[in-house]
Amino acid sequence: MAVGIGTELATEGLAPATAGYRRRALRLPRSPKIVVGLSILAFFVLLAIFGPIVRPYDPSESFANAPVPLPPSAAHWLGTTQLQQDVFSQLLVGGSSMLVVAAIGGLVATVLSVIIGVTAGYLGGLTDDLLSMLANIFLVLPALPLLIIMFGFLGGPTTGGGSDGGASVSNNNSLLVIALIISVTGWAFGARVLRAQTLSLRNRDYVDSARIAGERWWRIIASEILPNLVPVVATSFLFTVLYAVGTYTALAFLGLVNPNWNWGGMLFYAQLSNAELTGYWWWFIPPGLAIALLGTSLVLLNFGIDEFINPRLRAAGMTGRPGRRARRAGNRQEFAMTPVIRAATEAGAGRPAGAGRP
Repeated sequence: MAVGIGTELATEGLAPATAGYRRRALRLPRSPKIVVGLSILAFFVLLAIFGPIVRPYDPSESFANAPVPLPPSAAHWLGTTQLQQDVFSQLLVGGSSMLVVAAIGGLVATVLSVIIGVTAGYLGGLTDDLLSMLANIFLVLPALPLLIIMFGFLGGPTTGGGSDGGASVSNNNSLLVIALIISVTGWAFGARVLRAQTLSLRNRDYVDSARIAGERWWRIIASEILPNLVPVVATSFLFTVLYAVGTYTALAFLGLVNPNWNWGGMLFYAQLSNAELTGYWWWFIPPGLAIALLGTSLVLLNFGIDEFINPRLRAAGMTGRPGRRARRAGNRQEFAMTPVIRAATEAGAGRPAGAGRP
């Protein structure tokens, strides 16, 4: 009977906590930042998947019906380039390579940052010194010049033949190679953050218990430390994906890569033809706006996850309507004894001015 009563009490005590945890987990998509960020990101994912299928024209097809770029019309929704290529088709096709490079580059950079950062923070000593020195070296190196040099060595000689002006473009057209090159310079910051978090976790009681029980260090990292670093790893992944988007756009804008069509390449060819000076806004505003919206979605997701996992932000009520209601309730300052005190005050206020004085 005692066992039954204890089990019942334990179940009654744990049920509200479990239900509250599930409610908090299901509350994550209700954050306005996460909802907006996921919606924009889902739109671009669908655009990358179905864009090459629903494009009205071949992005490289030229319509020799005018000597200058044509403005938007019923035939060409976003106008044409100087070579009479459909801008809308290029925009639909260009999102695929952008998302592929960003996803692969962010994933590889996150894996490197987890391996190096967590290992350095847990093992300490000489291993920590060497891995931290490696991360510091990559942090201080200028990323863009280093990437240009790496593309020069791995991409081989450049060839002409750009679609809108014969620009020099690297022969390296592999999206996988481009993503790996970008990830080489994008892992260091995440590794530093994960190292700092691991240093604060390696002396916790549950880690000491696993160490005393004879668990191997790699098993302790995998089963005890990494599960507590999942939110940090998620934010690090979003940050590296955003870094990959910006870096890939910069490299394409400089004319260093040209894997079929991409938004940075569209800006490169528009700049070559002075589209911003001649007023051909339909050539450079759509790809620039697409890059800006994609980066905004990643930033909103990062901020939303940070608000959800940060106890101080949750306690301050920074997310959602419950937080605003809590702040309004806190401003009223209602306490348990407030009605009694108010009643005593009202009773005292109803007495004559000199009542009760000696």
